[in-house]
Order: sequence, then structure tokens, then C-alpha cells
Amino acid sequence: MDAGLTQMQRRLADYRNSLLREGVLDSQYIQLHELQDESNPGFVVEVVSLFLTDSEKLLEDLSRDLVQRDVDFQRVDAHVDRLEGASRSIGTPRLKNACIAFRNLRNSSQEKNIPGCLKCVEQMRQEFFLVKSKLEALFNLEKQIVAAGGSIPKLQPSF
Repeated sequence: MDAGLTQMQRRLADYRNSLLREGVLDSQYIQLHELQDESNPGFVVEVVSLFLTDSEKLLEDLSRDLVQRDVDFQRVDAHVDRLEGASRSIGTPRLKNACIAFRNLRNSSQEKNIPGCLKCVEQMRQEFFLVKSKLEALFNLEKQIVAAGGSIPKLQPSF
């Protein structure tokens, strides 16, 4: 194996472990990764791509719904529940925690705290775009390794 490829694989392992250490990803992402095998080598990328597309739409819907004249909080809460469930299943704890913060605000507030809700949605949006950029960088590194004739090493966390 050539030294450049070995170096890219080491960089990939280090980057994945840093995402786990920083709390961008968690053990659920590791479990998702374990479901990928030779028969479906693009499984994780496919699942994460669906997550990113759906989550971005949910965030757009949330922002739009919260600026309506008569906010349908049942619909808003359903969007947050879906986003939290998706972030749990994919292993993105920071986004999941931002959703929980939204729900805690809604549960503790007697009145319809629209400014507080919008602030929480902005935090969710920031966490989403952080996760999106980190995962895109991760997948680009994986593509480079495959293009160089290498294989993607199994995820073995050391954090």
C-alpha cells in the first residue's frame, strides 16, 4: 500500500475520532456505520444524505411556521420531534440537544414564546450546518481514499 494512501486513511481515522470526541457524532453513528458492509458500501452516505435533506427541510418549515400570524404549535412541535428523532437515529448529539432545548422552552413557557422559539431554531440551524459541513468533509475524504484505490477502514473509536 502506498504511503499517501496510508496517510489519508490515518487522517480519516483521526478526523472521525475528533468528531466523536467533540460530540458532533456519538455512538449511534458508530452503530449506523456497523450496518454498512461490502454488499452495501454506500449505506452510511445514503442514510446521512437523506437525513441532511430532510433535516434542512424541517428547519425551513420550522422557521416559516414560527413567523405565521397564527402559529400552529402542534405542527411546530411535530417538526421538532421529527428533527430530534432523526438526529438521535443518525448520531448527532449537538443537534439532538438543540431540539431538546426547544422542547424544554416550550414546556416551561406558559405563553407562546415566539422569540425564544426562533432563537432555539437558530441554534438548531447552526448545529445542523456544523454537522453537515463536518460530514461532507468526512465523506469527501472517504471518496479520495476510494479514488486512490484504498478501502475505508472500519470505524474504531479511540476517544
